Amino acid sequence: MRNTIIFMALMSASPAFAAPGAFFSLTNSDFVVVIAFLLFVGVLLYLKVPSLLGGMLDKRAEGIQSELDEARALRDEAQALLASYERKQKEVQEQADRIVEHAKGEAAIAAEQAKEDLKVSITRRLQAAEDQIASAEVSAIREVRDHAISVAVAAARDVIAKQMTAADGNKLIDAAIADVDAKLH
Repeated sequence: MRNTIIFMALMSASPAFAAPGAFFSLTNSDFVVVIAFLLFVGVLLYLKVPSLLGGMLDKRAEGIQSELDEARALRDEAQALLASYERKQKEVQEQADRIVEHAKGEAAIAAEQAKEDLKVSITRRLQAAEDQIASAEVSAIREVRDHAISVAVAAARDVIAKQMTAADGNKLIDAAIADVDAKLH
C-alpha cells in the first residue's frame, strides 16, 4: 500500500518535472510541496489515521445500525400496541352493539308487559265500574221497593182506618193479645 501511495505521489508530481531548472532542489517549490505532501501522508500512515478513521466510521455505522434496530423495535412495538388498541376498540364496539340490542329487546319486552298490565288494569276498572253499577242498581231497586212498601202500608192504613170501626179495632186488639198469650205459654 505504501508503494502505491508513493507511486501516486510521484505521478501527481509529474507536471513538476516540466518546470525549468533542477527538480530535486530545495529552491524548487514544486519539489518542496511534493516532499511536504509525502511527509504528511507518511505521518498519517504512521499514526494509523486511516485505521482510526475507519474505526470511527465503523463505530458510527454501528451506532446508526443500533438506532435503526431500536427504531424498528419501537415501530414493531407501536404496531403491536396499535393492533391491540384496534382489537380492544372492536371488542368494545361489539359489546356496545350487544348492549344496545339487549336494551332494545328489554324495551320491547317492557312495552309488551306494559300493554298487558294496561289491559289488566282496564279490565279490572271495567269490572269495578260494572260492580258499582250493579250495586247502585240493587240499591235503587231496594229503595224503590222500600218506598213502594211504605206507600202500600200507608195506603192500607188509610183504607183500614177508613173502613174499620172502634169495635172492629177492639176485636183485633183482643185477638192479638190472645194470640201472643197462646204463643208465650
